[in-house]
Amino acid sequence: MADRPAPVAVVGIGADGWAGLTEAARAALTGAQVLIGAGRQLDLLPPSCPGRRITWPSPLRPAVPGLLAAHTGSSIAVLASGDPMFYGIGRALTEVVGARNLRVLPHPSSVSYACARIGWPVEDTETVTLVGRPTARLAAALHDGRRVLVLSADAGTPAEVAGLLREQGFGPSRIRVLEQLGGPGEDCLEGTADHWPHPPSDPLNIVAVDCRRAPGALRLGAVPGLPDDAYAHDGQLTKRHVRAATLGVLAPAPGELLWDIGGGSGSIAIEWMRTHPSCRAITVEREPERAARITRNAARLGVPALRVVTGGAPGALAALPVPDAVFIGGGLTAPGLLDACWDALAPGGRLVANTVTLESEALLAESHRRHGGELVRLAVAHAVPVGGFTGWRQAMPVTQWSVRKPPTCPDAQSPAPHPGDTHR
Repeated sequence: MADRPAPVAVVGIGADGWAGLTEAARAALTGAQVLIGAGRQLDLLPPSCPGRRITWPSPLRPAVPGLLAAHTGSSIAVLASGDPMFYGIGRALTEVVGARNLRVLPHPSSVSYACARIGWPVEDTETVTLVGRPTARLAAALHDGRRVLVLSADAGTPAEVAGLLREQGFGPSRIRVLEQLGGPGEDCLEGTADHWPHPPSDPLNIVAVDCRRAPGALRLGAVPGLPDDAYAHDGQLTKRHVRAATLGVLAPAPGELLWDIGGGSGSIAIEWMRTHPSCRAITVEREPERAARITRNAARLGVPALRVVTGGAPGALAALPVPDAVFIGGGLTAPGLLDACWDALAPGGRLVANTVTLESEALLAESHRRHGGELVRLAVAHAVPVGGFTGWRQAMPVTQWSVRKPPTCPDAQSPAPHPGDTHR
């Protein structure tokens, strides 16, 4: 596609249609031999745009390369909603033809319009898209006093948002649904999540949420170390204080991928993903019941994209993408597990393993001798009643080995397996 003779024009258009376009955008559309867009967008163009009109097929993204290739040699204009580079078709087109072969002419986005209407500074407003994504991903953005704009998938999204807010303990939140922003049919519906009175209306809408947590609802912070009560579990849970320390050593950064081996309740992978929307994680859990519970925990805590692999390690690791970090919380003594994790880890990546058993602790001590890193023991005690007084109850200490794989490691010796098995 790189030798296309003329760039593809990508024209953002709003609900105000032709009247809201700049002269440059109008010229690009009237001069195009092929016009591609959604049906409602193409209907906004006047007869003075003589190009052949093609409606995007569904699913859209896989069709992009073939549709553009079919019209090689023709001048093409693609219509997009608002700003094409803001959750729009501009990203897919850039991946196919390259930025040098695109001429992007943006229109104000629905976020800009919404913030202008309700007086929210754009830089202080979080945006979550639910277009082609599960409603559950909104949960990670809910914090008392925050302002969130939700890009709707259709007319049913506002009611789904209200339902999720109630489930998450944010029923008092104020909701405003802004429809047909910038167009002659612009409207605003208002209510609270607890009492959302409106039936589905216009599919072209954006949802503004003033987050208000209900009294008594569980408070979830923005850093690792969520309350243990945030998770459904059968006792296989990395407890709050150890979890926070473990995530601190794993040190997630935007865009990185974690393997969480021996997922248990999924807490490490879930809180890794909550640190940034672009963080990814795969959790491997051999027990199907626990794997299903991890999926439910991930959805409830706002990271439904967490990938759960049901199976035993190291066998289940063979087809997984290269990780930036690996956490081993269960099955440490499974033959070949440490070898497989070390070999799969990207150069410069981190490996962290926790254990409470003497057998696994001996294995970590030997791994520390061979590969270096840091070996620490984490101990937590809680104050509990002792008769009429108060004393300390010590939790089982956790031995933790953390190590960074050298940038080049051609002849690194992998840790040796150890007989027996434990599982978090």
